[in-house]
Amino acid sequence: MVEENYRVGILTLSDKGACGEREDESGSLLADLVSGMGNVVRYQVIADDPDKIIMMLKSWVDDLHLDLILTTGGTGLSPRDVTPQATEVAVDYLVPGMAEAMRAASIRITPRAMLSRALVGVRQQTLIINLPGSPKAARENFEVLLPVLPHALAKLKGDPADCAVRED
Repeated sequence: MVEENYRVGILTLSDKGACGEREDESGSLLADLVSGMGNVVRYQVIADDPDKIIMMLKSWVDDLHLDLILTTGGTGLSPRDVTPQATEVAVDYLVPGMAEAMRAASIRITPRAMLSRALVGVRQQTLIINLPGSPKAARENFEVLLPVLPHALAKLKGDPADCAVRED
């Protein structure tokens, strides 16, 4: 089941972006990448503040009922990189295989991918994916998930079809 009308939110976490000192290239890139599967109904750049991130994620799920939220930025090791911690508070459960797949693919490109703490999780029926702040890395990581993303979103919306793919 492939649905192309998903409601998507893109949340960029960047202190410099929030105060206008840096253009958000990753957020606009992600908007282009999801255009074939749905509509970006929310896009915002906020500072790396865990309470604001938690509040925004919860609001976008609980009030706006988005199907997919992509965050970009704040997944590394610096003291201001708090996106994974905030995401973990906001979600009901994690989807570790998706995060592991992003890291595994990225490690083939750069050993620094080992430093990513990006998470993927679900709140209610919304998939929340943390992506790096670099446009190149955000694209690479998102493209890793593309083959399973429509299926994951369909399952979250209640698709009763079997998950197994038969290969005859």
